[in-house]
Amino acid sequence: MEVWILFNEEIESSSAEAFEVRRFLSEGKEMGIDVKVFHPEQFDLLVDDENKDTILIDGKPTPLPDFVLPRCYVIDSGYFSLAVVRQLERMGVRIFNDSASIEMVSDKMHTHQALAESNIPTPTTMLAKFPIDIDLVERHIGFPIVVKTLLGVNGTGVFLIDNHDSFADLMSLIEQTSPNIQLIFQKYIAMSHGRDLRLFVVDGEVVASMERRANDGGFKANYTQGAKVVQFNPDEEAREIAIRTAEILNLQVAGIDLLYDQNGYTVCEANSFPGFKGLESCTKVNIPQAIFKAMQQRIGAEYADQNVTALAANDVAKIAS
Repeated sequence: MEVWILFNEEIESSSAEAFEVRRFLSEGKEMGIDVKVFHPEQFDLLVDDENKDTILIDGKPTPLPDFVLPRCYVIDSGYFSLAVVRQLERMGVRIFNDSASIEMVSDKMHTHQALAESNIPTPTTMLAKFPIDIDLVERHIGFPIVVKTLLGVNGTGVFLIDNHDSFADLMSLIEQTSPNIQLIFQKYIAMSHGRDLRLFVVDGEVVASMERRANDGGFKANYTQGAKVVQFNPDEEAREIAIRTAEILNLQVAGIDLLYDQNGYTVCEANSFPGFKGLESCTKVNIPQAIFKAMQQRIGAEYADQNVTALAANDVAKIAS
């Protein structure tokens, strides 16, 4: 099996993302899987109706892999990266996760719209529209309020605003300095202040989970920002919400973040290429191995289906003759 990883950093970088790509490389070697890492900019996209077996990498036709695993923020890195994913999936390559899912999950408003439509619990969410009607926001969401940039990741671009006046000051500043910024407002879930859950879903199964706890009394609990992580054994409700969320968003690999609330749990966010360095540090789960095994099972199931179809066709032919 050959797997390509799309990654837009140096592999030897000190970032958590680069560390995780190196984990895929080492685990792939252990499992006898041919894992290659490519920067999206190495591709040249040539669309025609003849060649569907190769794609240009560094200007050379290269046979397609069995799977592609995007591990870069394709939305933030520009149109080209997402176009590479689209090209590969339309050439028949299996993608964990596909371009439509990546686009949906990168847009927090779109994510919550899809989940709410399917009756998945999420915090009350509003898309910002300048000038902000603060009284309207207060009536429907209230204070304190969580303000998020639409495309932020790893806890960046997330703020907790305590009251009406502070919110008004912030919105006035943003309107004057960054009027084109896209924001959402969300109901603050006090019960989950400074802690949340990350459930890691691979092909419809929760393979690992952890609780993240802020160290400084803040309300954000991101591992990349110093939160403490501990292994968590999810109950059936948490598992069901995480699996259902990944299914609705069509994510084969997903990090589903849950908040505690008075009714159990509510979905804070979904991630289409979730980090797992913190998760592996507090559990015994080998995340790259779990993902590669899911890919192998997919191929095995496809071959089995093809064999069944071929046998059925032979039986029909025999009866007809």
